[in-house]
Amino acid sequence: MADFDLGLVWFRRDLRVADHAALYHAVTRCRRVLCAFVFDSEILSPLPQNDHRVPFIHASLIELDKTLRDAGGRLMVRHGAPSHEIPALARECSVDAVFTNRDYEPSAKARDEDIGEKLASADVAFFTFKDQVIFHQDNVLTGAGKPYTVFAPYKRNWFASLTPDALKPYASEENLGCLACSPAGVKHSIPSLESLGFSAAYAPALPAGSSGAFQLFDDFRDRMGDYDRRRNLPSVKGPSYLSVHLRHGTISIRALARTAHDAQRHGNRGAETWLSELIWRDFYFSLLHHFPYVGMPGDHKAFGPEYDRIEWETGDAADANFAAWCEGRTGYPLVDAAMRQINQSGYMHNRLRMVVASFLTKDLWGLTGGAGSNISSHC
Repeated sequence: MADFDLGLVWFRRDLRVADHAALYHAVTRCRRVLCAFVFDSEILSPLPQNDHRVPFIHASLIELDKTLRDAGGRLMVRHGAPSHEIPALARECSVDAVFTNRDYEPSAKARDEDIGEKLASADVAFFTFKDQVIFHQDNVLTGAGKPYTVFAPYKRNWFASLTPDALKPYASEENLGCLACSPAGVKHSIPSLESLGFSAAYAPALPAGSSGAFQLFDDFRDRMGDYDRRRNLPSVKGPSYLSVHLRHGTISIRALARTAHDAQRHGNRGAETWLSELIWRDFYFSLLHHFPYVGMPGDHKAFGPEYDRIEWETGDAADANFAAWCEGRTGYPLVDAAMRQINQSGYMHNRLRMVVASFLTKDLWGLTGGAGSNISSHC
C-alpha cells in the first residue's frame, strides 16, 4: 500500500529518468507522481545572454519532458525562486510529499532547509536522497571519525567502503506507471530561452540530455583503456566529455563508477585512472560538506589557513590582467587557446582547466605592477 496519494518529484541536477534515487522513492511510495523543474531566477539573473549552460539545461529538459510524456506524465516547469515556486506548486497541486535529490552547496542546503520548513507548515512531507555521488557527508571518515583533508587516504577508504549496493542502480525507469499529468489549470510548459533572457543562437557544444550522455559514454568506453595516457593531451580525443552531464545529472554517477570499477578489476589502467577522477569528485563533495566556507561567495577564507597570508594583486593593472585572462589575450598561447575554446563553445578540455586556473592563481596575480604590467611581454 502506498505511503502517499500524490507525490511531487523536484528535478534539479538530475535531469534523467534512469537510475534516479528521488524518482524511484516517489514512484514506489506514492499512488500518483507529478514531476517539476524550476529555472532558478536568482541563479540565472546575473548570467549573460550567451551563457552556454542554459541552452544545455533547456535542451535536456525538453528531452526529459518527452520521456515523461511517453510514460504518461509531464514535466511542470517554473521560472522563479525555488523557495517560493516549490511550496506554491505543492499547494496548487495538493501534493502530500515532495521528493528531491540532495544538493551540497551551502546556499542550496539553506534553500532546502527553508523549503522543508515551508512544506512542513503546510503538512507536506519533504524527502531528500543521495544521488549525485557514491559516498557523501559522513560516509567516508578517518578512524577517528574525522573528515579527510588529503585525497590519497580518502581514496583508500573509499575503496574499503565500497559494496555492490553502493553502485547498484535504482529501478526508477521500470516503475513509471504511476506518473500523472499536472492538474487542470496548473501551468506546465517549458519556457523559451528568449523568455528566460537567453539567446537561442548558442547551441550546446556537446549533445544534451540522457541520450547525449550515453552517446558520449558509449564512445568513451571504447577509449577508456587509453585514458591514463591521452587525457593530458588537448590535441587528441582523450577525456570522456561527460563533465557537464555529471554536473546536471543527465547520466548516473553509479553507472559510470560501476563501469570503471568493473574494467579496473580486469586490469584496465585507463579505467583505473578515470575511476580515480570520479573519486576525486566525491572527495570534493565531502570537503564541501565538512568545510562549507570553501563554497561561500565572498568568504575569502582559504582551505589551508597558511594561504590566507597571500597578498593578492589589486588595482587597475590586476583588473586589466584578469580581463585579458577572461578574453584569451594574455599572450600565453596555451592559456589563450583554452579561454577562447570555452568562450566560443562553453567547453574546455580537462587538462586546460587546470592550466588556466593555475595560471590565474599562481602566475597572473604576480605579474602585475612595474615591468610586469604588460603580461604579453612575458611570452
